[in-house]
Amino acid sequence: MNTILITGATSGIGRATAYRFAAHVKRMILTGRRADRLDAISSDLMKDHSLEVKTLPFDVRDYESCRAALESLPQDWRSIDILVNNAGKAKGLAPIQSGELRHWEEMIDTNLKGLLYVTRLISPWMVERKSGHIINVCSIAGKEVYPNGNVYCATKFAVDALTKGMRFDLHKHRIRVGQVCPSHVEETEFALVRFDGDEELAKMYEDFQPLKSPDIAETIYFIASQPPHVNIEDVVMWGTQQASAIVTDRSGRDFFGD
Repeated sequence: MNTILITGATSGIGRATAYRFAAHVKRMILTGRRADRLDAISSDLMKDHSLEVKTLPFDVRDYESCRAALESLPQDWRSIDILVNNAGKAKGLAPIQSGELRHWEEMIDTNLKGLLYVTRLISPWMVERKSGHIINVCSIAGKEVYPNGNVYCATKFAVDALTKGMRFDLHKHRIRVGQVCPSHVEETEFALVRFDGDEELAKMYEDFQPLKSPDIAETIYFIASQPPHVNIEDVVMWGTQQASAIVTDRSGRDFFGD
């Protein structure tokens, strides 16, 4: 593993993935909308590890911004070994008859179109080299639909289908494609973003222990670190207290006795 590119690297799973891979790659490309956060993470990583880091601040929802940012990479930085399509979000939690169009469009544009834009721009470089690995961050919402999750679930079901379709298209070019599908994850901004910054509504993990963002990063690293003849297509991750998208044991965080 020489070069990795991570979208949505400013927080949560993307940020944790950057730290997990820092000791194992020579070059890292971090993307996200918040340039100040990208710069802070970049400085921190280079202080503690022997790697080069480039930051590309752009919004994956804007194809021209994606194109301009990625085409600005010097030729030797375009040999991307691992693409982690992490950028994504949930917005709102409402039944279909009262969902907000702005929420729907933001989820579709980020979770689906943004993943497609970045993949469309980077995958030809991998095809040309006949080498590469694409890892999509999906969700258990791409496996199970839950009440009021309609459009978010639809976007993640699409990611699940795209992961399979991409593998069909790219396997003959020796490019691996896989995904990780987590359940509830804390140490992210997921809930705060879903509820438009409402900190009270975002307190949804206090009575059980969900997964943590480094747990997902560890799994992404596991997928990426397999030998070249091994392609892990799909890993579904649950917190122990969560049995399904709608069944969670909320008896408290002392469930594990520690």
